[in-house]
Amino acid sequence: MPIPTVDDLRRYAIARTLFTPTTLPRAIRQLGFVQADPIRAPARAQDLTLRHRVKDYRAGDLEARYTRLAIEEDCLVNYGFLPREHLALMHPREAKRAWDAETQRRAADVLAYVREHGPVHPRQVDAHFAHGRMQNYWGGSSNASTHLLDGLHYRGLLRVLRRDNGTRVYEAVTHLPADESPAGRARRAAALIDLVVRKYAPLPAASLTYLVRLLGYGAPHLSVQTQAALRLAREALASCRIDGTVWYWPADENPASRRHAPDDAIRLLAPFDPVVWDRRRFALLWGWTYKFEAYTPAPKRQFGYYALPMLQDERVLGWANVSARAGSLQPSFGYAGKKPTGAAFRAALDDEMQRMTHFLAGR
Repeated sequence: MPIPTVDDLRRYAIARTLFTPTTLPRAIRQLGFVQADPIRAPARAQDLTLRHRVKDYRAGDLEARYTRLAIEEDCLVNYGFLPREHLALMHPREAKRAWDAETQRRAADVLAYVREHGPVHPRQVDAHFAHGRMQNYWGGSSNASTHLLDGLHYRGLLRVLRRDNGTRVYEAVTHLPADESPAGRARRAAALIDLVVRKYAPLPAASLTYLVRLLGYGAPHLSVQTQAALRLAREALASCRIDGTVWYWPADENPASRRHAPDDAIRLLAPFDPVVWDRRRFALLWGWTYKFEAYTPAPKRQFGYYALPMLQDERVLGWANVSARAGSLQPSFGYAGKKPTGAAFRAALDDEMQRMTHFLAGR
C-alpha cells in the first residue's frame, strides 16, 4: 500500500462516511453510531447528519420510524442512536459512580413501577412519586424523576421505547448476560474500538487515544480492557506518519485509493457530523479551527450559535447559521478564507438551500 498524503487522507475522510444515500436502516448500520443533540438550528444534529446519507430524508424521520427499526438510543462515546446489536458490547453497564442508598431505593421503586405498568412517560412517574426537583449537570434544576429514569436507562434497566413530542417514553428491558471472562471482556473492548475507528477514521494518534477515553462513557466497566485493546489496536491498524503526526485507519482500507473521489455539491454539515466531529483532525486536514459555540456567550462567538460547516469537493469553505421563519430559510454565511465567487458556486449553494428546505418540510 502506498504511503498516503494529507490530500489522500482528506479525500478519504470525506468519501468513507459520505457514502451514496441509502435507506435509513442501512445508513445507521454503515455509520455505526449517530450522535444526538436536542438543539434545533434548524434541525436536530441526528437529522442533519442523516439527511446526507438517506434517500429523501426529512427532519423527524428517525424519531417517527424509531419503533420499527432495530436501533436503540444509548451511549457510546456520547449519546445517540446505534444498531441494537452493539448494546451487547456495553451491557450490563456499570456506572462509574454508584447511587447512594436513598437513590437506589427510589430507583428500585421506579423500576418496579415501570415493570408493573408498562411504557411510561416521565410525567406519569413524577405524578405517582412526586420526587421533586434537583440540580442537574449544567447547574440548573431538573425533575428528579427524569433523573432516575435516565439513570436506569444508562444502567441498562430501561430502554427508550419511543419519543412523544421529543420526550423519551421508557419501558423495562433485560439484557442478555455478557461473557465476563477475561477473554470475553477483551473481545468486547476490541470490538468497541473497532466500531469507533471505523466511524471516525482516519484518526490522528491523539484522537484515537481520546476516543478510547470517551468509551468510558459507554463502557466504564471495561476501561482496563479498552486500554489494553488500544495498545493492540495501534499494532493492528494501518498507519503512517505525516509531518510528525501519526495517523490510523482500518487495515483493510486504502486511503490512497482512487475510488475516494468527492463531488462538487455543497453540503452543510451538522457540528457532530463524522466528517467534522474530530476538531483536531479538522484542523490538520483543513488548516483552520472550527468551534461549536452554542454554549459560548453570544458576544464571544466567532462562528455563531449553531454553525454548520460548509463542505464542497475536498474543502470546508466556511460555515452557515440557518434559521427557518415563516416557511422560509434565513441563512447567514462565513468563510475561512476568501469568499468563493462564480456562477457554479452560487448554483451549488442554492441547490443545498433547496435541499435543506425540502428536508425541513418534514418537521
